[in-house]
Amino acid sequence: MELTPERLVAQLGREPLRPAYLIAGAEPLRVLEAADAVRAQARADGCTEREVFEADDRGFDWDGVAASFQAMGLFSRLRLIDLRLPTGKPGKDGSEVITTFCAAPPADTILLVTAGEWSKSHAGKWSEAIARIGTLAIAWPVKPHEWLDWVERRLNARGLKAERDAIDHLAQRTEGNLLAAAQEIDKLALLVEPGEVLNAARMDALVADAARFDVFRLIDAALAGQPSQVARMLATLRAEGLAVPALLGMVVMELQRLASLSRVQARGGNVVAEFKAQRVWDSKQAVYRRALGRHATAHWDALLAEVGHVDRASKGRAPGDPWILLERVLLAVAEPRAFKLIAARA
Repeated sequence: MELTPERLVAQLGREPLRPAYLIAGAEPLRVLEAADAVRAQARADGCTEREVFEADDRGFDWDGVAASFQAMGLFSRLRLIDLRLPTGKPGKDGSEVITTFCAAPPADTILLVTAGEWSKSHAGKWSEAIARIGTLAIAWPVKPHEWLDWVERRLNARGLKAERDAIDHLAQRTEGNLLAAAQEIDKLALLVEPGEVLNAARMDALVADAARFDVFRLIDAALAGQPSQVARMLATLRAEGLAVPALLGMVVMELQRLASLSRVQARGGNVVAEFKAQRVWDSKQAVYRRALGRHATAHWDALLAEVGHVDRASKGRAPGDPWILLERVLLAVAEPRAFKLIAARA
């Protein structure tokens, strides 16, 4: 059975937990909330044993997962196996382990698989096996024409009512950023009086301008591969009078992080451990992996070197407009074809 994450959450509690769940997609908020709902329902049904497995690309011990499937619960009648696939691909060994579990799932075990990436190429016998005995929930990106309705549903789910103009204001301010919208709606739930219907003026008074283009969202847009967003955000920041040096600290930190992750990945090291060492949250790992897939390690090093030139230009010690130079760097992060501008200058 395939559902949206929201539909999955809505049906939990109305029926017994299924033996297996696969929740995947590039929208971390939707994946996380649906997975949290499954975990919460398992606890409500008496599950006190939970094992977490982080399946890295290379060298992961699938035998340990298989052994856990076969083990009896020691302290509760229900166990939850929380299996996380950052790339959404378990490989041959993992596929066999999951398929074998689904062929005869133990009565006392629930399998929850979450993945940060998903497309038709990720599906296979293992995901089909999960769908046969359980539920497949895919968090496809919310399309621009769906954004207004998503915001309205989120408001309604928090018990909030708003006029259409007010919903439109909130949608415009959060600019398709699910996490920003969710945070603003949670704040509204604390501030709005019961029964109040928000109009546009009241919404503007209560909601911070979450679409203000700060450096954090600028970096997020570059990592997510959104060059048009990057260009628009930089233009807005420049118009607001922000100085380039105020942005460079975060840009350098993220490029250093990506270069380090890329080196580990290139030599076949433990990328999951490096994510932890670099303090990258689970919900952010999928977007980092997509960014890593755009460039070789040498490119990340070249981008770091180019930021040094941007810094010197911003201080009058090197030629060039620092805003244009910074735009080139961030566009190259977002779009591999833009890297040739960096390579040409080098």
